[in-house]
Amino acid sequence: MRKRFFAISLLSLCAVASYAAKVKIDKTPKDIYSGVPFYMEAVPEIKFKNNTLSISDCGAVGDGIHDNTEAFRKAIDSIAGKGGGHVIVPQGIWLTGPIVMRSNIDLHLEKGALIFFTKDKKQYKIAPSTFEGLNTRRCVSQISGDSLENIAITGEGVIDGNGDVWRAVKKRKMAPYEWNKLVKKGGIVEDEQWYPSQSYLDGKRMAEDQNIPIVDNDSTWENIRDFLRPTLLGFKNCKNIVLDGVMFQNSPSWCLHPLMCKNIRISNITVRNPWYAQNGDALDLESCQNAIVYNSTFDAGDDAICIKSGKDEDGRKRNKPCKNIVVKNCTVLHGHGGFVVGSEMSGGAKNMYVKDCLFMGTDVGLRFKSKRGRGGVVENVFIDKVNMIDIKGEAILFDLFYGNKNVTDKGNVPADITTPEFKSIYIKNINCNGAKKAMFFNGLPEKNITEVSLENINITSDNGAEMVDAANITMTNADINCKKGAMLKLTRVKDSTFDNIKSSQSDINNVEKSGCQNITTRNIEH
Repeated sequence: MRKRFFAISLLSLCAVASYAAKVKIDKTPKDIYSGVPFYMEAVPEIKFKNNTLSISDCGAVGDGIHDNTEAFRKAIDSIAGKGGGHVIVPQGIWLTGPIVMRSNIDLHLEKGALIFFTKDKKQYKIAPSTFEGLNTRRCVSQISGDSLENIAITGEGVIDGNGDVWRAVKKRKMAPYEWNKLVKKGGIVEDEQWYPSQSYLDGKRMAEDQNIPIVDNDSTWENIRDFLRPTLLGFKNCKNIVLDGVMFQNSPSWCLHPLMCKNIRISNITVRNPWYAQNGDALDLESCQNAIVYNSTFDAGDDAICIKSGKDEDGRKRNKPCKNIVVKNCTVLHGHGGFVVGSEMSGGAKNMYVKDCLFMGTDVGLRFKSKRGRGGVVENVFIDKVNMIDIKGEAILFDLFYGNKNVTDKGNVPADITTPEFKSIYIKNINCNGAKKAMFFNGLPEKNITEVSLENINITSDNGAEMVDAANITMTNADINCKKGAMLKLTRVKDSTFDNIKSSQSDINNVEKSGCQNITTRNIEH
């Protein structure tokens, strides 16, 4: 009788146990909305019930060996059944499969807690999804939620996506010792790239620009499972989201991917992906509305803070722009771009405010990218007080020929719904110490980059600023200290003004112009 009573008690423990510690989620600082030059609704504060439950009370074992997938599910379901509250992840290493969030749940990681996702790829169901802006199928995200309200991931712990078991690696991105070590693990080497399996390689061969065309045969998807890398966090159609304090790292593909979500607060987090992580974006806000990102650090293998809205026809059909975005007091260490818009922006993007950020060692600082076929309008972008150092490419880049930015023969193509447009962009108070090129505006002949204001710009670079197919550009108070070539090189630029532009270098040309119309230059000197 005593044994039977003990067994029943263990079974019911998860439903009734509570966690004594109170979880406090700080409110958004009032100054986050200070200076925002457009109207946006404040992201509401989420209030969770005081219900608390530790995953260890649901049978979880924090030794890094036991699979705790069921314990996470039980804890989340139990708290959700009480109307919501906090699911506590204590100190320890908690191996798990995919975690599915529910409304009114705060997943709270205590200091010393590590959620570590399993390398068993069979646990990640292949399901309809969106990746890089296109409708497709992918393995489900490691942390997912669909059509939820009031969800949070908070605390001081770490969430690790175990991405090295998923991703391919290019040989040129690794030191010889690391490359040899990787190859010895197994896998397949082809064209100086390592693939974790034949399944991954087969998927790559089927893919069109990283995505698999929709096919109806389930066995086909199963055969390329390894290629269908999950995002670490994927929330879709969710409202009222908080990510605060936690470190997210080593994602199989994109790390944080809110899609068509509203009212998002991302604060005090760290995102870390290896610099060799292909498609290892840190944060991708896609077709989202009302988001604040502040006091956070991003170290990415691809773009860092990214604004997206779908790709090509799929994005235009969705027709949901990314809008009302505030980014403040953030640091980016490495990555293809610090703050990035595109290249998947077919649904448009508008009302973005970036202030008081630091980019160190990124390939590009401020990166705007798209190409013919995308469509979409990017407008009302305000960037103020961004400091950069050791930028490998351009400090400021507008590339409307993404993937082939050095194209010379642009041809005559009529503008239509598939033509992307970038306009009404205001950039001021920029300091960059070290870049390959100060700026490159590479516009479309049929739809120029237009209405860009540059004020108080200080850039030290190898090469100066180059603008092609741009109109209504205003540059005021710029110090472009380039080592060679022209300080300003303008090709087919029209109706633009350049005032008080200087360089401390005495042996460079001031301005080179070709095919320009109505250019006003004042106080150009070196």
